[in-house]
Amino acid sequence: MQDLKGFLDEKVAYYNRPNFIILDPISIPRSFSKKEDIEISGFFAAVLAWGQRKTILNKCKELFELMDNDPHQFMLHHLESDLKPFLTFKHRTFNDIDTLYFIHFFSWFYKNHASLEEAFLLGQTGKADSMYSILTQFQEFFFSLDDAPSRTKKHIATPQRKAACKRINMFLRWMVRSDDNGVDFGIWKKISPSQLICPCDLHVDRVGRKLGLITRKQTDWQTAIELTERLREYDSEDPVKYDFALFGLGVEEKF
Repeated sequence: MQDLKGFLDEKVAYYNRPNFIILDPISIPRSFSKKEDIEISGFFAAVLAWGQRKTILNKCKELFELMDNDPHQFMLHHLESDLKPFLTFKHRTFNDIDTLYFIHFFSWFYKNHASLEEAFLLGQTGKADSMYSILTQFQEFFFSLDDAPSRTKKHIATPQRKAACKRINMFLRWMVRSDDNGVDFGIWKKISPSQLICPCDLHVDRVGRKLGLITRKQTDWQTAIELTERLREYDSEDPVKYDFALFGLGVEEKF
């Protein structure tokens, strides 16, 4: 265990640095400084984070240019006519119907709440295993508005459907983890880094299996839990910091 821990700690130190996130979706919210803008842009960037990284970044930039690169103010003050340009926005299966509902939700939410963190506290128990209820209740809340399209629900994963929830777990890592390395934001204080679940994407999954951190055949919510529990053996307070190591090994080193 100690040998693997030392190896992974080395890789965390190597990859948890700003020069490695230039092509990462987190560079999108990193271009904003206002808390609400970071939350909104980060959420969109995480949800749109599938496919080639260059395409993801270009699509996010395209989306926020339609909001005059001022997403929070756009959510609060846009007119119906301002929504027309979004009718042509599309990234893979995320289309105009999905985009307009996300805008509708954020517009309603930020007129009634100060921070998106509040939406993730509905299922908070403070326990290490509370992420199941946090993500389940967030997904239900996000689609609680009367006109929520059923097709859009597939873009916000829930562990209730046994999904690994990799994109939403990645977003939470960005918002919750706090260190001095200039990558994750650490702007949310009511969810602990110890509660986070490792985003189990293709690269992390592959490397995790190669290192013996994952034994389950399929990749689902229980796989993400299994991986995170193994990582907690190396750092119980901040297990998801090892996402940097596993992802970096997979993408940069083709491990």
